[in-house]
Amino acid sequence: MRILLLIAGLALSSVTWAQPRAYIANLDQSLWRLTQDSAIECRLEHPIPSFGTGAFISHAGKSVNLVFALSPLRAQARTQQASLVSQPPQWQPGRGAHNLAKVTFYQQFDAMVEQQAAWVMLDELSQGRWPTFYFEDWYRQGQMTSVGLSSVNFRARYAAFLDCQANLLPYSFEDIAFSVLNYVNNADVLTEHSNQRLAMIAQYIKADPNIKKVDINTYTDSFGTAYHNKQLSEKRANAIKNYFLELGLPEESIHLEGHGERRPIADNRDEQGRDTNRRLVISLGTKLAI
Repeated sequence: MRILLLIAGLALSSVTWAQPRAYIANLDQSLWRLTQDSAIECRLEHPIPSFGTGAFISHAGKSVNLVFALSPLRAQARTQQASLVSQPPQWQPGRGAHNLAKVTFYQQFDAMVEQQAAWVMLDELSQGRWPTFYFEDWYRQGQMTSVGLSSVNFRARYAAFLDCQANLLPYSFEDIAFSVLNYVNNADVLTEHSNQRLAMIAQYIKADPNIKKVDINTYTDSFGTAYHNKQLSEKRANAIKNYFLELGLPEESIHLEGHGERRPIADNRDEQGRDTNRRLVISLGTKLAI
């Protein structure tokens, strides 16, 4: 009898040990925070106790964009597939679950759900459901593990996230990081189109505190003396420098040079070529991501 009880106890311990581990915030822990709310980035974060953080992220750009990043406290030990399932909340056990997507967890990287699948996750949360990842946990000898997002306290922050998305700039850093603008003949005044482009650059700089370097290079056509053209290009460069200083950039982050008529990129013998050579080149640099 004692042997049978021992075997039964071992069997029960084995079953208990093998049960799936679930990571999800309970009612008291469920928290959603809008940790980035600017014209260049919106980030809606959700801490997952004992596991890590989930975040919905949108950036400024020409197209609608959204990703969900699942960031664990322990790095992904291997590349593997995970199932993303929409689960009913615990207090509605009669409602069924349904599959949303298959997701690849890449070794040493955060798990990413992109574009339409990420939007679907937001929609499921807004309906009170819990998007949940199921995968085999290397740290638990391959045992099935689930990581879920709680919809508790979600809707209020979701509304703020949508407001942030609506105010994102319709262009990205890559769109304005390198810009070639043009001047009116023999003046330090930009053409109308170039003024619009400069206003876009200024708007982005105001919104992005990570801009740490601005390179300004100005050029003229070959009309007039070399000395006059050198002076004119330097005048143009300083005017743009002052423009950026007024935006709040520190002077040490701005580097400028007036090249005069040197380094033409078009033929100075015709009007169109001279228009092309009268140019301002702006290059932006950002802080390195950590």
